[in-house]
Amino acid sequence: MKNASDRPIVILLVEDDVGEARLTENALRKGGVRGDLYHVRDGVEAIRFLRREAGYAGAPLPELVLLDLDLPRKDGREVLAEVKGDPELRLVPVVILSTSGVERDVAETYGLHANAYVVKPVDLDRFVQVARAIRSSGFRLRGCRGGAREQAGFCGGTSAPGW
Repeated sequence: MKNASDRPIVILLVEDDVGEARLTENALRKGGVRGDLYHVRDGVEAIRFLRREAGYAGAPLPELVLLDLDLPRKDGREVLAEVKGDPELRLVPVVILSTSGVERDVAETYGLHANAYVVKPVDLDRFVQVARAIRSSGFRLRGCRGGAREQAGFCGGTSAPGW
């Protein structure tokens, strides 16, 4: 029998650095996180993706957002505040992935209702440990399957390319 961490998951990675994005994708794959990974490079695009605007009309609502803090056009804190302040998005778990371990950044993002804060490891093996922790936590949208959110298309799907 499969548990929540065995099912594919729709993830939105919001990361402006292409190298960091590749590292994250590789770590998730190596860590056994199965699913569909979407990648946007700035905060404005993240909000458009989440709200299905401007070219993202067919995008699924992610079941997990991995969000960098230092982004162009709209930083991660602003994105987090918008997501958690929006009744249609606030249930989406948001994990902050940042190179900053500064206590002020951590406290501020938890104050904005981030679900977790992870300081980016500098090597692949440590990053894989983080990916496995994400997988084992079983992040899922509660109450999504079979409900109104699923009927409206907000629970992800199989239209995106898998890993």
